[in-house]
Amino acid sequence: MQTKRELEIVGIILQNGSIAISEIQKRLINTVSIPTLNRELANLKKKGYINAEGKGPSLKYTINLRNLSTVKLDQEVYFKTEIDDRRIIEKFNMNVFDRLKEIDVFDDSELKFLNDLNEQYRGKINELSESQFTKEFERLMIELSWKSAQIEGNTYDLLDTEQLLRFNISANNHTQEEAQMLLNHKTAINYTFENRDIYEQLSISKIIDIHTLVSQKMGIAKNIRKRVVRITGTKYLPPENQFLIEEALERLCDLVNMKQNFFEKAFLTILLLSYIQGFEDGNKRTARLTGNAILMNHDACPLSYRSVHPTEYKKAVLMFYELNNVSAFKEIFMTQFQFAVENYF
Repeated sequence: MQTKRELEIVGIILQNGSIAISEIQKRLINTVSIPTLNRELANLKKKGYINAEGKGPSLKYTINLRNLSTVKLDQEVYFKTEIDDRRIIEKFNMNVFDRLKEIDVFDDSELKFLNDLNEQYRGKINELSESQFTKEFERLMIELSWKSAQIEGNTYDLLDTEQLLRFNISANNHTQEEAQMLLNHKTAINYTFENRDIYEQLSISKIIDIHTLVSQKMGIAKNIRKRVVRITGTKYLPPENQFLIEEALERLCDLVNMKQNFFEKAFLTILLLSYIQGFEDGNKRTARLTGNAILMNHDACPLSYRSVHPTEYKKAVLMFYELNNVSAFKEIFMTQFQFAVENYF
């Protein structure tokens, strides 16, 4: 657990890269004495969040980028720093799997929150007839398809998406590619629901199957990519060759399969598939639908992401790319699970 001032100090150091204690003191909202600040910096160093470099007047503090996995960071503060000035882990970090193996993403209170919500969901669907469940699942499928595509830049609105997915009527002034993206979502979502029993264990072949459905008829190369990809808005560089990607996907599957809690399994699948960027395109779409497949396998409510803003979603994912920090995306996952339970079925 971090105090409010500790989080503020971490944010200040993140923004400035390397900074002296006197400068940290100036930037604090509520000024504290140097001895008090010294104690708090020493505590942060002991926790492994920061490093101290130099001695005496030249002593400066930097972020320990390898140990920020679960620290709650202020997203708004972080993105005030321009892309080229942000201190980040610039290349894919294979050690992230070992770090995530050591920790529990959700603490006891967060798991209770998620489990209580899921009991509500199970109670609701037990009262539905088969036709009522089918109708509600179709509504979730449409809204998930719309929002997932919107996150990727698709300009269809929700009502036009409904017309397309229910009646196969394409909207005017939109490209065929946008329509195909939405139709692919429908196919993949229905596939994962109908085959939810197979997602007790995750495998590379199951991930590829979902990606194939997500990307069909869109000119996207199938299977694991063989060329370098770069991501807009960040200096982070995903694994550069097929062999590293295959190793990373194997490590991902091993990590997810050894975790006991299905919420953690789904959460890590979404984030790590996005992080690895194993395909030429369609990675985050594949990640969201694979995470939902795991939830449905465990009789949990799938997420539609309907109420999340695309920019908020992208920033949360970027914070994981750049810092391997789960806090921002964890908040999205939990709020969207609550939204899904309260608004569907």
